[in-house]
Formats: sequence, C-alpha cells, structure tokens
Amino acid sequence: MEHSEFYGSHREIGMRWGRELREKGYQILDHVPYSLEEPQITFGRACRGIYQRHFPAMLEEIQGLAKGQNCPAEELEAVLFSMYALVPQSHCTCFAVSNQKGVFLGRNSDFWASLAQNNQNVIYRFTDGGHAFTANTTAFVEMEDGVNEKGLAVGMTAVAGTAVRPGFNAGMLVRYVLEHCEKVAEALAALKKLPIASAQTLVLADKTGDMALVELAPQTMAVGRPGPAKPFVGAVNRFSLPAMAPFQRRGVDDWRSAERWDTMTKALTAEGETMTARAATALLVGERGFLCQYDRSEGKDTVWSVVYALTEGPILRAEGNPGRIPFQRDDRFSF
Repeated sequence: MEHSEFYGSHREIGMRWGRELREKGYQILDHVPYSLEEPQITFGRACRGIYQRHFPAMLEEIQGLAKGQNCPAEELEAVLFSMYALVPQSHCTCFAVSNQKGVFLGRNSDFWASLAQNNQNVIYRFTDGGHAFTANTTAFVEMEDGVNEKGLAVGMTAVAGTAVRPGFNAGMLVRYVLEHCEKVAEALAALKKLPIASAQTLVLADKTGDMALVELAPQTMAVGRPGPAKPFVGAVNRFSLPAMAPFQRRGVDDWRSAERWDTMTKALTAEGETMTARAATALLVGERGFLCQYDRSEGKDTVWSVVYALTEGPILRAEGNPGRIPFQRDDRFSF
C-alpha cells in the first residue's frame, strides 16, 4: 500500500500528485483495469454538471490531476465518475459498533489481488475548504473508507443495482461525506440531497456513538439504525433493508457475501456489547468464520483491513490480507 500526504488547494493537490506520478513514469489512464469507451465518456459528461453544482472542488482536483499528468481531464472524469456504476464491483464488508468500550468502524476491502500494488492510504489537508481526512482507496481520488478530523468515519460496499444514472458513485459519496460532514446526522441529510449514480451501502459512525447503515440506489435510499439488542450496523454486497430489495440485481458473483454476512452478524450479535478494537480486528481476520479467507489463486483477496477506534483515537490497519499481514497502529492523523 502506498502512503501519500497532500496539502493545499484541491487543484494544487491534484496537480502536484499528477506531476509526481508522471515523473515516476506512471500514467493513470494506462493503468485503468478496463477499456475507456464511449459509454464512459458520455456518462462522465452527464455527471460533470452534477459535480459542478454539488462538489466543484472535486472537479478542480481532477483538472489539476489531469494537468499534472498531461492528459485530458474529460477522460479522467469518465473513469472516475463511471466507476462502481458502469463498471460495478460487488465485494467488501463493513460494520460499526458502539458500546461502553468505545465506538469502532471496521472494514475489509476485497478486490483483485493483481491490482493491490496500486492501493493507497492518504491524508488530505486543504487550504480551500473541506475537512481534513485520512482514507484508503483503490480508486485514485475516490475513497472507500476513512475518518475525518471531526471523528466521522465511513466505509462503503458496492451492490449490483438495477439502474444507473448520472450522479455520485460509491467512492465519491465516501469522499463527499469525509470532506463535508461532521456527524452522522449531517451526513444523512447530505446524502438525501445528492443525485446517486450507483447502488451501494455506506456505514457511518461518529465519536458520539451515533451510527447508521445507508443503502442507496439511483431510485431511492433507506436508513438502518442499531437497536437496544443490536448495538451495531453492518453491510456486505447486498441490500439488507426490506425497502431496498427491488433495487438489487440478483445472480451476480458477490464474492460469498451471504457467508460474510452470516459471520459478521453472528459475531456482532454475540459480542457487540463488549467488543473492543482488538476484537474487531479478530472478526476481520476471520477468527469468527469466513470473512477474508479467499483462494488467492482465483485472483480474489482482501487487500487491506482497517479499524477506526473513534473514541480511543488509533487507527489499526493491515496493509494486505489480515490473515497474513498483522494490524499496525497508525497515529499520524488526529480526530
């Protein structure tokens, strides 16, 4: 996993990173794991006005990145805006727990093992507005899990949906929440206003112990909350809230999400009221059942695992499959 720290305006950050990559001989568009064709270009153009209205700083960063890379911004927008939507992925596990031991958000990122060398852990600090945050990603400027300086954590899982529309995809939703929101309630209000491009879940937790599962599709969204006997929320690659069932496409390879769901929910039901950050890592490692034990020869793997301990402060991260790579404490970012 690569580690990068960015400081400056969105455009400056994009330009500096793009130039550094180019000077190392790395061109982003040469490493996109699918062909960039007219549907992605058309979709990117349709999304552009939405980002201009709701997240103009993201366009600034992409334009800076394109200038640093010396490539067309439109092609980068096509790749980034169509990801998870026109190019769906259905894997990853995420949960949040709040109890007397603390508030924790944990996530396994499951992805193609052959692309693991491109995974990034980033720290962003802005001079032109937006909360500082640290996050992990397989997808350039999009984020897949992270925590911001206010102590709001979020993690996504992708779902195969029944529709695609111009709007925000899963990775851009995570990025938006990290930059713009301080608490779960604020994030929920923001998500209701944003046009949604793809089907996905977001697990949210903040330092106060507030938590939510948000299941989103272009057609609608639904919110799940913990209850007195269930001090947790969680998600895999299927909608669990009854209202969202019509918006999920069946018959896709979701990387054994039913097994992962059973492992996660059984462990959290039994241990949620007493779970610690270290116990959360044990769940992610697979000590409670199948969660990350993929057959790597099939090309699938858990490529990182992370626990954000929101009340204690540390981040615990395994930069690879946690069954083989130990968790390490990361104290570089304060929240």
